[in-house]
Amino acid sequence: MPFNLHRFANVISWVISPIVVAPAVYIAVVLLGYGHDVKSLSYLMVLFFSSTVAPVLLISGLKKVGKISDYNIPYREQRFLPLLVLIAVNALGYEFMKQLHPPRILTGILLFNAVNTVFILLITLQWKISIHLFTLSSSVGLLFMQFGAVALWLLLLVPILMWSRIFLKAHNLMQTLVGAIVGFVLMVAELQWWTGL
Repeated sequence: MPFNLHRFANVISWVISPIVVAPAVYIAVVLLGYGHDVKSLSYLMVLFFSSTVAPVLLISGLKKVGKISDYNIPYREQRFLPLLVLIAVNALGYEFMKQLHPPRILTGILLFNAVNTVFILLITLQWKISIHLFTLSSSVGLLFMQFGAVALWLLLLVPILMWSRIFLKAHNLMQTLVGAIVGFVLMVAELQWWTGL
């Protein structure tokens, strides 16, 4: 079968998508960082619901009723409702997580997911920032805060994902670049403040 560049770009876009990247990073943070904690699976369940289960159910439901045209939500005008719901989901997850009295960084994840989704929503009113790149780079920022500089190697995925999103005409260069830079800087700054590091 001949190599299909469009299919390759599409695979990259799905493999390095928010609903894959976020839970993978949360598994690493919880199990490698706090696997000894008896409540580690409870932490993971709250994070997993907020990052994967709720978004998948939401986007599938919106696609089914015709509120969005594609699972990647390519049109800026269609992003407002799902982003609004995800703000509520992460805020709720933050409240659930607090009841477990976890390490402070875990409540910070959900709090700043909600805060940053508000930020993305406000940008979306006028412009189309790349949520794929924002999620990837903010996830690397989280890993950097948890595990140190070794996590920065994952930033090599940023230009690959940028190429994919641009090739698929989902975004232009500036939309991917801003998403990548702002996502990383925001998450690192927020978690430094939140954890007092």
